[in-house]
Amino acid sequence: MSLTTPSESIIAEQLLYTASQVRELDRLAIAGGISGFDLMHRAALAAFRELQQRWPDCSPIEIFCGGGNNGGDGYLIAVLAAEHGLPVRVWALADPLALSGDAALAMQAAVDVGVTVQAWTGASPDPQAIVVDAMLGTGLTGAVREKYAQAIAAINDSGAPVLAIDVPSGLCSDTGNRLGLTIRASLTVSFIGRKRGLYTLDGVDCGGVKVFDSLAVPRDVYSQLKQSGAAKIEQLSCTSMLARWGVRPRNSHKGMFGHVLVIGGDTGMAGAALLAATAAARSGAGLISCATRPEHVAAFISARPEIMVHGVSVVADILPLLAKASVLVLGPGLGQSAWGHDLLNAALNSDKPVVLDADALNMIAAEPKLLQSHRGPRILTPHPGEAARLLACSTAELQKDRFASALAIRDKYQATVLLKGAGTLIAAASPESSMYLNSGGNAGMATGGMGDVLAGVIAAFVAQGCEPTLATCLAAAVHSAAADCAAERGERGMLASDVIDNLRGVINGYAALS
Repeated sequence: MSLTTPSESIIAEQLLYTASQVRELDRLAIAGGISGFDLMHRAALAAFRELQQRWPDCSPIEIFCGGGNNGGDGYLIAVLAAEHGLPVRVWALADPLALSGDAALAMQAAVDVGVTVQAWTGASPDPQAIVVDAMLGTGLTGAVREKYAQAIAAINDSGAPVLAIDVPSGLCSDTGNRLGLTIRASLTVSFIGRKRGLYTLDGVDCGGVKVFDSLAVPRDVYSQLKQSGAAKIEQLSCTSMLARWGVRPRNSHKGMFGHVLVIGGDTGMAGAALLAATAAARSGAGLISCATRPEHVAAFISARPEIMVHGVSVVADILPLLAKASVLVLGPGLGQSAWGHDLLNAALNSDKPVVLDADALNMIAAEPKLLQSHRGPRILTPHPGEAARLLACSTAELQKDRFASALAIRDKYQATVLLKGAGTLIAAASPESSMYLNSGGNAGMATGGMGDVLAGVIAAFVAQGCEPTLATCLAAAVHSAAADCAAERGERGMLASDVIDNLRGVINGYAALS
């Protein structure tokens, strides 16, 4: 089973792009014989169709246009609305007479069909209108200028539904950060290449529903794009990944599916280790062991008798357990006392694959030399706070560019890295490999224990023979899909154990996947 995409099947829907990469795709498409104005018209038509489909009784339509090609898309949407007999007007944020190139042609086309174009001077949109945001698009790199910020505030305050063209104005299309006030779109229609900032951080909320249209750009244009500078980003699909998982042979036995050892559960934190071990069991590992404080053994056996639980007081107690394991989970409830530190150090002296989470990450951040003796594959699964500690920076600095941050952790610790958050990122240990983004999941996952469950799922897939990057990608997709199934009963109040309850259904294909 492999995540490598065959070159003959590279299509825009599979990959996420930076703004500069999409500009290069646009250039290549034009060089191949499609005019820039034709691409603009295709974009307007795609957006207008989505507008009609989502708001079939759309009326009136108010379009806010900036001064670049994003504004040109807006002017051509106005043309289509007028041709369909819909009341439409354009609010110009940039002087229409100062437009150039295709944007100027688009503005003139709108004027020619009788569209009202007037400078925006502070008027709020009609709350009953459909607003089209064609102001800034992917060209924004710095803070939103005051006039545009005022327009964004007026649109957001109006309560009118918003269709954003390419990306919501105010959002960085490369990082997903807000660059000041940002449009809260109901729907974003993007073109030619999916903009990666729409699928992580603030883009998840600001973009609303995401729709993509390649504008019929030929496949060979995408294959011509040289991946220089930015990492190649592939969006994960739980359904397609599980389709490649295969069926177990009828003569299977537990020894074929690996042995996961969870090390953790210091005093008062036994639940974290139990969640990780249970998640590993529900994800198909053949054998599950847990090394924890001796006082937790009875509770573990009562809660989950399938797990082989061992009371561990000193390092010598864990050595025979390490020898039998296929993969180690280090961190859930481990704590940072001498007990946890000694167990972590002993485990890292092995050559076993390790999944490092929670306090294991915090101790490594404080003492990176702990990893020097580890000879096996390693997978780090930090949330942004832990990731910031690993890079010795602030969380705000880390979140400025989650893509770069994940790669920096990968390079510093020579590991496969899963950076948690809205739009989870996976950076393969090999610098030559793609990065992956998982856009599944929901806000109900913002509760204790979710990371422990994920660590157990990753370890289970490693135990079953997946190489670390594949195991991490598959686990992220399965974990979020199980959470989405659990959220069908509501996001608030969802527990990590609710996700575990849905893992089996997702993995075996009988739980509904989005």
